[in-house]
Amino acid sequence: MTDFSTPETRMYVDGAFLEARSGATFDNVNPATEEVIGQVADGSSADMDAAIACARRAFDETSWSTDPSFRKRCLEQLQAGLEKEKEALRQQTVAEVGAPIQLTYGPQGDSVIADLAWVAEQIDRFEWERELGRHDFFGMSSRRVVWKEPIGVVGAISPWNFPLQVNLAKVGPALAAGNTVVLKPAPDTPWNATFIARVVAEYTDIPPGVFNVVTAADPAEVGEVLISDPRVDMISFTGSTAVGRRIMAAGSETLKKVFLELGGKSVNLILDDADFSTALPGAATVCMHGGQGCAMTTRLLLPRSRYEEGVETVKAVFEAVPYGDPMDPANLQGPQISRRQQERVLDYVRKGVEEGATLLVGGGVPDHLSRGFFVEPTLFGDVDNAMTIAQEEIFGPVLVVIPYDDDDDAVRISNDSIYGLSGAIASGSEERALKVARRIRTGTLGINGGMWFGPDSPFGGYKQSGVGREMGLEGFSEYLETKSIGLPA
Repeated sequence: MTDFSTPETRMYVDGAFLEARSGATFDNVNPATEEVIGQVADGSSADMDAAIACARRAFDETSWSTDPSFRKRCLEQLQAGLEKEKEALRQQTVAEVGAPIQLTYGPQGDSVIADLAWVAEQIDRFEWERELGRHDFFGMSSRRVVWKEPIGVVGAISPWNFPLQVNLAKVGPALAAGNTVVLKPAPDTPWNATFIARVVAEYTDIPPGVFNVVTAADPAEVGEVLISDPRVDMISFTGSTAVGRRIMAAGSETLKKVFLELGGKSVNLILDDADFSTALPGAATVCMHGGQGCAMTTRLLLPRSRYEEGVETVKAVFEAVPYGDPMDPANLQGPQISRRQQERVLDYVRKGVEEGATLLVGGGVPDHLSRGFFVEPTLFGDVDNAMTIAQEEIFGPVLVVIPYDDDDDAVRISNDSIYGLSGAIASGSEERALKVARRIRTGTLGINGGMWFGPDSPFGGYKQSGVGREMGLEGFSEYLETKSIGLPA
């Protein structure tokens, strides 16, 4: 039996764990301590080419794509294996991601492992075939059938912020739909992906080549091969909008399908009839996991008539945010993923001050934490929506507070963004909140604390927040082709 407490440092290709062909490795760094916690195989274009070839062969030459009952059993085995080994995964996630351990009982671990069961169930429940009935065309009556079939080889490119959740949200539906997968994890968090590979190898009957993992220090080199290779039928990417644009452009050369879940600059809209004492404490969730979440509500919109009252409440909340050692279950916020990300956040803080926003809380590196890539919980007031900190995704524990005049003004500000990923509305009237929600151009919205997230809930964005949907039946369908059949009536 494999010792899951020891991280897997090798790639997984064609059912075998392999070192990089060059023998190269790269460091995996704990962002809370800045210590090197292990090495990982540093794959190259040759390693990616081999993985693609194996995935192509497994799709074209095995029964994986045509045997749904077998796929369901394998997905159930994967879910059961992850459930059995989740304590080892929990420790590795805190170490390499810097995620507060409390989050590993939810979106960084336990809950997303449990959600994989819903994905397996769709193999039986999904409408793979439907009758259209008869139609007369050119004097001939035909009966027609629509089939849903797997798209082929899927290249899955995942980010570092919630690696397990995103890895499973891509790999689970892609495999359940009958595709084969090449997973390229972010270089900051490779162990989450290789852990899944270990579970696949140890607990499942998934055939060689169906699931592959290629790790690399330079995501651009191996990513370019994956995106441009004509043997790959689809790219499923979660990450920044800037990278998403490049992926869409590169994928156009082979006209492959591209799914993109990208950035956000979502609003937390507090209407003037809301109960501030219950609506505003939740504003501090932007600090969760260092603010490293694309759907976090990083723009707080307060009615001008109650602006000072709201700012004082939020200021007190931010001053009390628990942060620091991610192994401490009391902490909501851990470090940024890297020195580079820490510096990026601090640069945005400087821009905010330079452009005239008022720094109310934080804005620097905490004095009491001598190691780790930490940034203080940071709150800006007197922000105009045209400012850089209100328009660009910071991906840090930074909240900007923007005043508005009335509902029309609030909707205007909410939609004044290249993004449209998520958001929240608080109001004393659910009817009023729903009316405003209809006018906000975003893919998900929570009203009065309601949570939209779940394995059956489609997630994605409008505008430059992405193309397509992940999770839910819509997300399952992303990994399928549609075939129409005509038969004599």
